[in-house]
Amino acid sequence: MLPQEIIRKKRDGGELSEAEIAEFIRGVTSGSVSESQVSAFTMAVFFRNMTMAERVALTRAMTHSGTVLKWEGIGPVLDKHSTGGVGDKVSLMLAPIVAACGGYVPMISGRGLGHTGGTLDKLGAIPGYSAQPDLETLRRVVRDVGCAIIGQTADLAPADQRIYAVRDVTATVESIPLICASILSKKLAAGLQGLVMDVKLGSGAFMQDLKSARELAETIVGIATGAGLPTTALLTDMDEVLGTTAGNALEVAEAVDYLVGRSREPRLHAVTIALAGEMLAVGKLAASPEEGWAKAEAALASGAAAEKFAKMVASLSGPKDFLENSESYLVRAPVTVPFKALRSGVVARMNTRDIGLAVVDLGGGRKKTTDTVDLAVGLSQFLPVSAQVKVGDTLALVHAADEASAGRAIAALRKAVEIADTAPPPRQLVHARIT
Repeated sequence: MLPQEIIRKKRDGGELSEAEIAEFIRGVTSGSVSESQVSAFTMAVFFRNMTMAERVALTRAMTHSGTVLKWEGIGPVLDKHSTGGVGDKVSLMLAPIVAACGGYVPMISGRGLGHTGGTLDKLGAIPGYSAQPDLETLRRVVRDVGCAIIGQTADLAPADQRIYAVRDVTATVESIPLICASILSKKLAAGLQGLVMDVKLGSGAFMQDLKSARELAETIVGIATGAGLPTTALLTDMDEVLGTTAGNALEVAEAVDYLVGRSREPRLHAVTIALAGEMLAVGKLAASPEEGWAKAEAALASGAAAEKFAKMVASLSGPKDFLENSESYLVRAPVTVPFKALRSGVVARMNTRDIGLAVVDLGGGRKKTTDTVDLAVGLSQFLPVSAQVKVGDTLALVHAADEASAGRAIAALRKAVEIADTAPPPRQLVHARIT
């Protein structure tokens, strides 16, 4: 069947057969389906949705569009995936923590989507780091070190690479069928034995309300478990920047500070430890998530997690002394301007999505698929919700390529951050656990 006929059928609300979906994905993989046709297909799915049978078929087709890894002689092979947020650098700490506790983590990460940052872009800030190694190198590093955070190689779920890039710039990110297929095709292709989902919820998430976040989590857990991949999900808060930074090199610097114990922002630490506990429990390296939390804390306290991170970076062609000398390796923006409070009070609210878009506008994300990301720009020292401030206090530092873009970012932040007389009621950090 012609790809345009498959698009037409979905556009008109029809249910695609497994054969039709498989045919379309084969075309995506081979290149016979054009980028405009991929765009039309994702928009049709966005508006018309997919049945569970279609979602499973799409996931299966994308998984088998390339190599499916098999791991022999090691285990448990585990991973975590976040649906994306602003300042979410958890993967950089979580993979080495779990590796230090006995897990093996082949973490296939993606680049930024929409207003959210991507782990793959963050890794680009580490000089020499090979984020897309060949499969033999991936296997070797995972076996020897215990973790490897990489991007999709040409061998793993290649259909997703094309679809993912199109979704980023066509406003089709927030589609549950497309999100599920994208996430799970990569994870199933990586040959995992356990998966933990971090489904973000709030103004900085693609799923902004509890109902849609729960639907996404339950769908992913259902499809993954049905495919033989034990999976749990946590619904975690994304109503403010996670940690104190947003922007690629800045987030890597915060991750290094976290691992070596120089600073650990409380919300970031709580989410990281919660996810680590779940991964260790799913992999049967802990009898419960609570036992997993204790093991994760011990791996941080002993320095074992930091050591795993350093070995991973060196094994993937990054600097051998990156952990000790990260400041000398990470690029810095030429302009740094403080975003200051215009009144006294308490930080009452953030429109976290708009904060993420401000980072994109600085050059820290993409407006079209061909854009080059400026790894140096972003935000640091971001104060959390409920912080008390006085007139003139710095709410965040803006790192920019020039004064004009810094000025635009401050104007955007002025609208995105609200200072009030009283603190807002506390929000849950983990809203729900889905099994």
